[in-house]
Amino acid sequence: MHIFYPAQLPITPAKDEIIHALNHHQVIVVAGDTGSGKTTQLPKICVEAGRAAQGKLIGCTQPRRIAAVSVAERVQEELAAPEAVGYKIRFNDRTSPKTRIKFMTDGVLLAETQGDRWLNRYDTLIIDEAHERSLNIDFLLGYLHQLLDKRPDLKLIISSATIDTEKFSRHFHKAPVIQVEGRSYPVQVEYRPLGSGDEEDIEQDLDALVLEQVHELMQRPGGDILIFMPTERDILESTDALKKQLEGRALVLPLFGRLQGGEQRKIFQPAALRKIIVATNVAETSITVPGIETVIDTGLARLARYNIRAGTTSLPVARIARASCDQRKGRCGRVGPGRCIRLYSEEDYLSRPEFTLPEILRSNLAEVILQMTALHLPDPRHFPFLDPPSPQAVSGGYRTLRELGALTADHRLTARGKIMARLPLDPRISRMIIEGAALGVLRETAIIAAALAIQDPRVQPADKQEKARQAQQIFIQPGSDVLTLVKLWDSCRGQKSFVPTSGELRRFCTAHFCSWQRMREWFDIHEQILRILGQHEEFKAALEQLSTPDRVPGSPEAVHQAVTAGFLRNIAQRKEKNTYLISGGREAMLFPGSGLYNKGGDWIVAVDFVQTSRLFARMAANIDIAWLEHLGGDLCKRSYTDPHWEKKAGQVIALEKVSLFGLVLVAQRKVNYGRISQQAAAEARTIFIREALVAGDMEGSYPFLQHNLELVRHLEDLEERLRRRGFLADEHALYEFYDQRLGLVYDRFTLNRFLRQQQRKDGKTADTLLRMQEEDICRQQADSQDLYRFPESLQTPQGKLRLHYCFQPGQEEDGVTVDIPASCCAALSPALFEWLVPGLLEEKVLALLRSLPKALRRPLVPLPDAVDKLMDSLTLYQGSLYPALEQAILRCFQVMVKRADWN
Repeated sequence: MHIFYPAQLPITPAKDEIIHALNHHQVIVVAGDTGSGKTTQLPKICVEAGRAAQGKLIGCTQPRRIAAVSVAERVQEELAAPEAVGYKIRFNDRTSPKTRIKFMTDGVLLAETQGDRWLNRYDTLIIDEAHERSLNIDFLLGYLHQLLDKRPDLKLIISSATIDTEKFSRHFHKAPVIQVEGRSYPVQVEYRPLGSGDEEDIEQDLDALVLEQVHELMQRPGGDILIFMPTERDILESTDALKKQLEGRALVLPLFGRLQGGEQRKIFQPAALRKIIVATNVAETSITVPGIETVIDTGLARLARYNIRAGTTSLPVARIARASCDQRKGRCGRVGPGRCIRLYSEEDYLSRPEFTLPEILRSNLAEVILQMTALHLPDPRHFPFLDPPSPQAVSGGYRTLRELGALTADHRLTARGKIMARLPLDPRISRMIIEGAALGVLRETAIIAAALAIQDPRVQPADKQEKARQAQQIFIQPGSDVLTLVKLWDSCRGQKSFVPTSGELRRFCTAHFCSWQRMREWFDIHEQILRILGQHEEFKAALEQLSTPDRVPGSPEAVHQAVTAGFLRNIAQRKEKNTYLISGGREAMLFPGSGLYNKGGDWIVAVDFVQTSRLFARMAANIDIAWLEHLGGDLCKRSYTDPHWEKKAGQVIALEKVSLFGLVLVAQRKVNYGRISQQAAAEARTIFIREALVAGDMEGSYPFLQHNLELVRHLEDLEERLRRRGFLADEHALYEFYDQRLGLVYDRFTLNRFLRQQQRKDGKTADTLLRMQEEDICRQQADSQDLYRFPESLQTPQGKLRLHYCFQPGQEEDGVTVDIPASCCAALSPALFEWLVPGLLEEKVLALLRSLPKALRRPLVPLPDAVDKLMDSLTLYQGSLYPALEQAILRCFQVMVKRADWN
C-alpha cells in the first residue's frame, strides 16, 4: 500500500500525534470539524502505526450503508490497493483474505459479536460518527467497554465531528482526546426563515422555498448545491420539480439510505453540468460530496421518538440539534469559500439543544431490551451504557415484553419474541401485526401501524373547526377510531395500491382538512412496513393475500382483536357514560374528538392515554370482553372461593374470579376446582373424600361405597339402639381409610380412572381395596346382653313390630319408635307399649318413682336401688305397666300406691 495524506486536510498535521497516542493508549478520542479527513485518513494512520498485523483487521464502522461503501471506495483509490480495503454491509460482503481495512455498518459489527464474542479478527476498531449515538453505537461502546480488559491488544478509536469529548473520555477511563482543528475554507451562513415557522407553514412552503433558493443560486455561476430535506418523499418530489425547472442546466440527483448503490454513487461521478444533490441526513456525516459550494438546510429530519404515554414509537419530522446543523454546514467549504443557507432563523438555531438526544433515551426500552436479548447482550441494568436508562424504565420495558409474550419470566425470547425482534418496530405494533396476520387482517393492521407512527393527519384549524368536523364526518366508523383511520386511507388511496399524485393529495387534504405532510409520512411508513414484512417468511402468505383480486376486507372484530393484542394494557371498562376504569385503578375519559364519545361500549381498547386537564383515552375501539381472557393468557389473575362438592356435577366446584390489570373479566364462574392446580387438587381431594365418599353424596353405582355406607349405617343404628357412642369410628378415621387407599382422586371422573387403573394393575377390582370391614371402623363390639335389652322388634299377638331407636336426649325424637301396620292398629293393646324396651324401662321406672308424692317416695330412697329391686319382681309385657308396678312396690316396700299418685 502506498500511504500518503492530502496536505489540505486538517487531520494531516495531527497524524504523528495520533500515532503516538495510539501506541501509548488503548483508547483515544479524535474530534474535529466536518471535512477534516477523519473518516478516510484514520484507517491509513492506523496502518502506519503498525496495526492490522499478523492477519488481523482494522475495522471501521459507519452508521449507514452508503457511507461504508463510498468511504471504502475512496480509501481504495487513495491507497491504490483495492484488495487491501473492503466493506461489508447487509447482504453484501466485499472483503477477502487479503483485506486489511474493513468498513462496515455498526449493525454488522454488532452482529459479528454473536459468533466472535471477543472480536478476535480485529486488532483495531474505529467507531466513526459516534456523535449520532444510535442504539447500535451505544451498544458497541458498552460492549467494547467490557471487552477491552479481556483484549489488551485491541485498540479503539472513537471519532466524530461533533462530540461531547469529555463524556467519552470519562467513560473510557480518561482516554486522551485529540482535537483536529480548522477547515479548508470559510463558510458564510445566511438565515432565511420559513414564514411564521409553524408546522403548517413549513408543510406548505418548504418545497416552494427550496425551489426559490435554487432558482436564485442558478442565476449566477458557482459550484454544486447540496439540499437537506427531511424525508424521502420530500426528496423525490423536490427532484422531480427541480428537473422540470432546470432541465439541461443542472444534474439533479437524490440521495437517501434506501437508494440503490448505483444511483447513490452518481453523486461522486464527474458531470458536465452543475450538480444539485437533494439528500436526507444521510449526507450529514461520513459522506463527503466533492465540489459542494452551497448547502441549503431545512433544519429538519425524521427522528424516531418514543412516546411513553402512548406506548408507541413515532417518526415525526422534527428540528435537528445545533451540532447536526453545524455538520450540515460543514458539507461545503471544501474546495473554496462556502455558503450555508438555513431556512430557519438564528434565534431558532440558538434555541435548539446542543446535541441530539441519544437514541437510547428517546426510544422505547421494550424495543431496546428485545434487541439486546436477541443479540445476547447483558441486562441493560448491568450494561455499561454511556448514558444508562433509569431502572424504572428498564423494569417497565421487561414488563411490557412479558405482557406481549415476547419474553419468558426468566427473560428468554419466546418464538413470538424472535419474530418481533426481527421487525424494527415498536414491540406493541409488532405484536399487533403478528396477530393481524394470523387473523387475516394484515392489510388493516399495517395501515393502522403506519398511522400510529405519525401524528393524526386530520387537522381542525381554530377558525374552521366546524367545517373540518363536517368534512371528516364521512370517515367516522361506529365503535372504532382505528377503523376510521382505515376508512380515511381507503378514501384517499382506494382498496388497491394506488398512490395519489402530489396534486391529487393536496386537493384531498384541502377538501378534508388533512395535513399533506402527515399523509405523505403515513404512505412512506406504510411502504416501509410492508417492505420489512416481505423479508420474513412468517408474513409471506399473509402478504400474498393482499394482492388477490377477490380479497375480502378484514372483519372489524378481527382488526380490534389484533389491536387489543398489541395494546393489551390499554383496555378499559366503562364506569359511567364516557368514564372508564383502566389499569392501576385509574380513571380515563374518552377523548371528546373520538368517534366513541357518548357511544362507547362496556369495554374498549385505547391506543394511548394523554394527560391534559385529565386523563383522556384516545384512538379507541369497542372490544368484546370474551377476547380478553385468551389474549391475556398468563397475565390474567385468577382467584377461587367457596370450593364445595356438587353431587350432580360429580366435582368439587369453586367460584372463579378472573381479572386483567386489575379489571374484572369474570366475577363468579363455576370451575372444577381439582383441575386448577396441584394444591387445589389436594384440597379438592379432601372435600371429595369427606363429602362424596364418607358422606356418601355421590351419584352412580359403586358397590364398595354402597357396602361401606350400609356398614356405617349399621354401626350408627347400633349406637342409637344402645344409646351410647363409641362403636363407630369418627369421621377422621373414615377419611383416613380412603386417604390411605386412594391416589390423586378429586372427583367422580378421576375415581373412575383410578378404579380402571387398579383393575389393570393387579387384576382385581378396586372395589376390594376400598370395601370396609367392620374392624376398620368399629371401635368396640356390642355385648349380647345389651343387644337383648334393646331388641330390634317387639313381639305382639299380631306378630313382630319393627323398632327404631333415636339417641338424642332432650329432643322430641329421642327414644324408640315402632312401626305399626294400619291393619293391626285396632287389635293392639295400648298397655303393651307402656313397657317400652328393657333397656329403657329402668329409666322410665325411675322417672315414675320420682314423680310420686314425697310421703310415698321417702320409703323408697335411694330410688336407684328401689328400681333394681322392682325390676327383678316385674314380669315384662304382662298387662299394663302401672298395676304391675303398684303391686311390686307393695310387695317389696309395703307402700300402697294408687293410680292417682302417678303424676
